[in-house]
Amino acid sequence: MFDREKIKKGVELILEGIGEDKNREGLIETPDRIARMYEEIFAGLYENAEEPLSKTFTSDNHEMVIEKDIVFYSTCEHHFMPFFGKAHVAYIPDGKVVGLSKLARTVEVFAKRPQIQEQLTEQIADALMEYLKPQGAIVMIEAEHMCMTMRGIKKTGSKTVTFSMKGVFEENEALVNRFLALVKNN
Repeated sequence: MFDREKIKKGVELILEGIGEDKNREGLIETPDRIARMYEEIFAGLYENAEEPLSKTFTSDNHEMVIEKDIVFYSTCEHHFMPFFGKAHVAYIPDGKVVGLSKLARTVEVFAKRPQIQEQLTEQIADALMEYLKPQGAIVMIEAEHMCMTMRGIKKTGSKTVTFSMKGVFEENEALVNRFLALVKNN
């Protein structure tokens, strides 16, 4: 689990390392605030997608179910800077469906971990396949990375787009095109 004291000591070292006075009025509580924030933004490290995806309902529906524009915030493991955007998640049921909020919850479970966008996309699709056992799943994530906009190349507004396709989506280009059209349709 989380070790607040280690995080606080780490933040104090960073403050000292950049030449700040960790005892300055505005910074005195910063290590504790950051430790509490890390508990929240990295909560997915101690959560499993099985929980939100375990409550299913029997359904004869075999048409694509899409939850689009799921806003998420995550942290890039390379620079420990935020990346954020929208996830678009779809699956084709094979006898059971899940509550729509559970798709957004699944995105949250994986987004609240330090990682890369490519991995996040794959984890969501894999979880859908593992726990829902659908005919197929597809996930598309569009995100802006602060490590590209705030530092380095400084290209504000640029977006990284990643896909993961499983099951029938891997074999059926028409399904993929239908998903893309529905996601882009406002």
